[in-house]
Amino acid sequence: MTSKVLCIGDVMLDVVTKISVMPSEINYGSDTSAKISTHGGGAAGNVASWLTRAGAQATIVGHVGNDTVGSVLVAEFDALGVKHNNLVVEDGQSGVVVVLVDPTGERTMLPDNGANSGLQLSDLPPLDDFDAVYISGYSPLDPSSLPGIKEMMRKIREANIPIYFDPASVGGMKAVGLAEIKSWLLHMSVLILNEEESIYLTGETDLEIALDMLLGPCETVVIKRGSHGALAKSRAGVMVSVDALQAVVVDTTGAGDSFAAGFISHYASNRDLSGALKAGVEIAAQCVAIVGARPRVGTKI
Repeated sequence: MTSKVLCIGDVMLDVVTKISVMPSEINYGSDTSAKISTHGGGAAGNVASWLTRAGAQATIVGHVGNDTVGSVLVAEFDALGVKHNNLVVEDGQSGVVVVLVDPTGERTMLPDNGANSGLQLSDLPPLDDFDAVYISGYSPLDPSSLPGIKEMMRKIREANIPIYFDPASVGGMKAVGLAEIKSWLLHMSVLILNEEESIYLTGETDLEIALDMLLGPCETVVIKRGSHGALAKSRAGVMVSVDALQAVVVDTTGAGDSFAAGFISHYASNRDLSGALKAGVEIAAQCVAIVGARPRVGTKI
């Protein structure tokens, strides 16, 4: 069965800046050689894009400005087969993030949300045809989008559609506060987060204990571990884990988003936790082998 997934959140232009030295060796105040390229980005946009390569149908809810960047981002969604409606707004400029990639493939991001700020319930399409909803944490972490996202969460839960949530950023969560973040988790069916985020939310470095703690509010929890693979557990189930696949790491931007796409596409269809983890690491291996956070047009998995 082909899963139909609604992705809610940020749509960005990534300006990927690859440097040949470590960040501490940048010639601050002078010149440092770099290789620069532009790509579609934003967690929700990335997940939607990779979903189309994972055998699912994807629809994006987000905003771009009525500018050149917005036109490019819309055209890329069209080429990748991502559905959208009312994506372009007249006010504001499209979101842009500068992604600094060091020689190890590690990335540091400098985001400007732009038109992504201010998502509202009116942006939500009819929910009748969706099997799952993905929400990027970057949206509720934006104060101007939080009220609208909360209304969306309630509407989606009323429709009995599972929500997959990625909290996105420890830095962003610290600005909001733990109590607020934990109140969101009560609406989520599946929590997909990385090791650092799980430690922040639970205060627990033992990941098995962290899984059990997060299974209080959420039915299923997935912890991404980068090059160490991933592990997951559902209530009343046993923990399962998979190793990462060997890959030539060029750029880790979007690795977590691509993993989420592979996982959601598989899990939304059959609730096979082990198979979904394997699907996630398979697509993540494809993502880290290219520059940028999205599949290139024509990419097949």
